[in-house]
Amino acid sequence: MSALGKVVRAGVGRRRVQTLVMVLTTTMAVAAAVLATGLLVASRAPFEHAFATQRGAHLTAWFDPGRVTAAQVTATAHLADVTTAAGPYPVRSLSPRIGANRSRMPVGGVMPEMSVVGRADTGGAVDELSLTAGHWATGSGQIVLSDGTTPLSPGDRMSFPDLPGKPVLTVVGLARSVTATADAWVSPAQLAALTTPGSRPGLQMLYRFRHAATDAEVTAGRKAIENAVPAGSLAGASSFLQAERSANRTTSTLVPFVIAFGVIGLVMSVLVIGTVVSGAVGTATRRIGILKSLGFTPAQVVRAYVAQALIPATVGTALGVVLGNLMAVPALGVAQRAYSTSSLTIAPWIDLAVSAVALAVVAATALAPALRAGRLRTVEAIALGRTPRAGRGRAVRRLLGRLPLPRALSLGLANPFARPARSATVASAVVFGTIGVTFGAGLAISVNGVQHGLDRENAGAVTVQNVAPLAGKGSRNTVDPALIAAKITAQPGTRRYFSTAQTRVGVAGLAGSTGVVAYQGDSSWGAYQMISGTWFDGPGQAVVPYGFLRATGTHVGDTVTLTAGGRRAAVRIVGEDLDTSEGGMVIRTDLSSLAGLGLTIPSELVQFRIDLKFGTDATAYAASLGKALQPPGVLVFPTGNTVSPTIIAIDALMAMFTLMLVAVAGLGVLNTVVLDTRERVHDFGVFKALGMSPRQTVAMVLTSVAGIGLVAAAAGVPVGVALHTWVVPVMGHAAGTAIPATDMAVYSLPVLAGLVLGGLVIAAAGALLPAGWAAKARTAAALRSE
Repeated sequence: MSALGKVVRAGVGRRRVQTLVMVLTTTMAVAAAVLATGLLVASRAPFEHAFATQRGAHLTAWFDPGRVTAAQVTATAHLADVTTAAGPYPVRSLSPRIGANRSRMPVGGVMPEMSVVGRADTGGAVDELSLTAGHWATGSGQIVLSDGTTPLSPGDRMSFPDLPGKPVLTVVGLARSVTATADAWVSPAQLAALTTPGSRPGLQMLYRFRHAATDAEVTAGRKAIENAVPAGSLAGASSFLQAERSANRTTSTLVPFVIAFGVIGLVMSVLVIGTVVSGAVGTATRRIGILKSLGFTPAQVVRAYVAQALIPATVGTALGVVLGNLMAVPALGVAQRAYSTSSLTIAPWIDLAVSAVALAVVAATALAPALRAGRLRTVEAIALGRTPRAGRGRAVRRLLGRLPLPRALSLGLANPFARPARSATVASAVVFGTIGVTFGAGLAISVNGVQHGLDRENAGAVTVQNVAPLAGKGSRNTVDPALIAAKITAQPGTRRYFSTAQTRVGVAGLAGSTGVVAYQGDSSWGAYQMISGTWFDGPGQAVVPYGFLRATGTHVGDTVTLTAGGRRAAVRIVGEDLDTSEGGMVIRTDLSSLAGLGLTIPSELVQFRIDLKFGTDATAYAASLGKALQPPGVLVFPTGNTVSPTIIAIDALMAMFTLMLVAVAGLGVLNTVVLDTRERVHDFGVFKALGMSPRQTVAMVLTSVAGIGLVAAAAGVPVGVALHTWVVPVMGHAAGTAIPATDMAVYSLPVLAGLVLGGLVIAAAGALLPAGWAAKARTAAALRSE
């Protein structure tokens, strides 16, 4: 081994603690960078990426088997603009009941009507399905559900009492179609068994077009298919652009948050790596002088110390890439559920790019101090060594020494002024860590406040749904809402209730129809969270969400005209509510506000929300009320709130990013304090010889970073608050809603005080280990170390 190689190996082995700190710091910084970059890349058009990977269908079409044959449908695959097609698959719309399950859902409850497709496997030229749990349905009595459409999971059961033989199917898997081509899949033979004798299942066809970038191009492709089959045989079709817009709305909600945390993580990673390496080389100035006195040229010295920095950095980079990819598995899994995709991964080029940048930062930051030391004269380098520049911090030390503080604390408070550049690195690490914690904490409070507001959709402890399922002979069993109301009133434990009915009306100046939820009874206790204005309290009043106000150009206090069947009814907007359903276009008003429109609302669209008396068990109440309401068209169940996948994604990613930023900040502080304690080991020996106890030594080291931590936190908290103030409304607007003022004003004085103290905790945690080392150092060994 050459002399230069021996110097490199000796330097790495001699400073084992410093080398270990460099490895850990680089590992965490690179892991944070890999995760941040991966999420930033994954947030760029995830739907488009998944659509291309899974060969999604540009158009999903359903055909009436009574008007067209399977051969005629198959022939549409050869139309001029069709590049690829799959099918025809048999399809049926079925209304299943809930069977035995582990989700605590009421057995026998009616599930929403679902589209069930007979499909032999997950592959195909179009719409390759992605299994997210369990396995594919290959035999009798098995069904695969679309992931996220129901609370059921593999092992649960579904029954079909209205079909011959009353079949029961077991859920064996969950799958995801990028364009949601079905609610469930079974084998073709099983679908035939689910078909009533004398009837035929519908036919589903999936198409990819040569030109499908716009609605007009997809519509043109649909018309070509419609013209190629007998008139009236195309029963319906769905464009992929609808799914793309929905996915992009979710993506645009997450992107501002991911960018904010990602940029903080990347900048902090570069900063910490740079300061760690620069400090490690800078502390070796005296040893560099000794090497030069032994005949090493300046170029050899520079290469030796750059290599000493690159070796632990390379190990840390490799570990960081592995750790970043491992952490990305759950993080991207959460993002996949939020984006409704199944192909998010860390691209190999991200690992290579982050590794190259990390090692380039290490080399650059090591090169600068190494070149500076290499240019020093030998005698000057030996004399300079690790001694702080004369005069630095003396005035501050004398001033602090006059304060009524223990000497150990005053020395600790004055120490940062002896090396201001190094103190600035500690402050920078704490500032970025505090920004991340402040932003993350505020975002968590805001997001969960918004989720609580969205939960108002499920007001009350028990819900009664008048679903009116299909009876065996095709007639509908309807239940009079007045009868349901009477039964609820008579039921022991009922405190209060109201009913809602859904319908659609026209709005003057707005194209198409708009959803309306009409309330009957006192709904004030189940009011939505208000962004501005108040909840309606009488006829002629309405509350609407942000999307409706933006689409119509109206404001709270304006009047809009509702239309239906040539009749008109005016309602005044009295409030803006927090509501993202139907893209924020749902009007909520009293049922009497619609009296002038002459609407007849089907009883199956009526729902009751029930609040219970204190101490009443919701499950027992629902079971008892269900027995009182015997008709099969009524579903009674305890109300449960569902958490949005986007909210889950934000909470999970926020926690992961915050912990990583805190870890990187703490390691940055740890490294700097390790360097400082190594340089001041002779001073510690002098202090101990003069009577300083181990506890006083620990207090002095911790105090040396405490002041920096408090000042840095006081600087970082306002930046985190400003970042929260900017990002959260952007996320809300992307989701189609404004954010209530109560969910924005999350930084109360106690919270701000706690966040500032959090900076002190980050600094103290990073300094605790080297403080313990300094306290344990023997006096004689410390005095000989200089």
